Amino acid sequence: MDISRLLSRARNPIPTGIDRVEYEYARYLLTHEAHRLTFVAFHPIGLIGVVSTSAVRMFLDVMGPVWDGETGLHARLQRLARRLIQTVLLSGWKRPAHRKNSIYLLVSHHHLTRPCAIERFLSCHGSLFVPMVHDLIPIEFPEYARPGEPERHMQRMATVARLAAGVIVPTQAVSRSLALYTQGRPAEEHVHVVPHGLHLQLSGQGSGNLRLPDDGRPYFVCLGTIEPRKNHLLLLNLWRHMVEETGVHSPRLILVGRRGWENENILDMLDRCPALQGNVLEYNDLSDPEVVTLLRGSAGLLFPSFAEGFGLPLTEALVLGVPVICSDIPVFREISGSHATYLDPTDGPAWRSAIENRLKQDQQTDMISGRGMRLNFFDWPRQVAAGIQVADQVAAFFHAQGSGN
Repeated sequence: MDISRLLSRARNPIPTGIDRVEYEYARYLLTHEAHRLTFVAFHPIGLIGVVSTSAVRMFLDVMGPVWDGETGLHARLQRLARRLIQTVLLSGWKRPAHRKNSIYLLVSHHHLTRPCAIERFLSCHGSLFVPMVHDLIPIEFPEYARPGEPERHMQRMATVARLAAGVIVPTQAVSRSLALYTQGRPAEEHVHVVPHGLHLQLSGQGSGNLRLPDDGRPYFVCLGTIEPRKNHLLLLNLWRHMVEETGVHSPRLILVGRRGWENENILDMLDRCPALQGNVLEYNDLSDPEVVTLLRGSAGLLFPSFAEGFGLPLTEALVLGVPVICSDIPVFREISGSHATYLDPTDGPAWRSAIENRLKQDQQTDMISGRGMRLNFFDWPRQVAAGIQVADQVAAFFHAQGSGN
């Protein structure tokens, strides 16, 4: 398994969704498949090499607490990551002697733009390549991507199409998008949907940086990086109008997520709009338990994204029993079925009406009726086990083809 994404993200104490996926796969394999597990990582010179399993275990043992808010361990996490990356050079092209018919599992997009490195590794180790493709958003919605990202993502998908024996995707929506690239390729009949698991701790204990006003006003949560694709501007304009009309009788909006890219108009409103001051709160460094606490006390999750590959905040809210108002896009309907309110992400009046109606309802009744309804489905160990089973099935098929069976 390749852990390059986690090593590259050691400087960031707050994980992204893809960070979480790689972490959970690594953790599961250490616990349940250690007898056949070898960790590898990518070095910027273009080399993929073996890293120590015990060193990776130590790295993950520190990364989890850092993500839970233990900032005192952050410097140590970075040191461990640097040492692991350095060992890639020391391992060279050494082939693990005890591995046969191996699978190279890459559950991030980390170095899919370096196909030559991947191809050399596969050839050297005799491995079959099984990557995970999280989404094709930069290609399908280039207007929401950073400059140059659509071209880079097309290169990633070209690498997957040429080298992958099978592909894991989180939703049918991503599978349909990927079909254009895998047509006529080895992985065409081996694209498997394995939804992500729940990654938030349900205990929701710990306050840390979480400091909310204690005036009793209800609030809604919007969880995700502040970038154009997430459609924060719709909510900010709604809140400005609500505050101007109702003042302190309006609910609060709490934004949880880092500030992303090409979002100047959003940041201008957050920093300079008088009506939003004190009525829209922004948190960019909350730990997992703090996010759970925040969601549990909210009137609902607002998720007006234009496009998503999966939408982990949606699964978190569903499992916690928090009411959800979200965009009417295929991936959200696939995940939550009839358990959410779906709206056009451009229909401001409909969103305002849904928010006001939500405030009129009995939140406690909603939470009791919905709590834990999809907990089993989104349990991480179960979902990782399904992903590993997919990789094994792909390997068995191609090895049988190679042996003439």
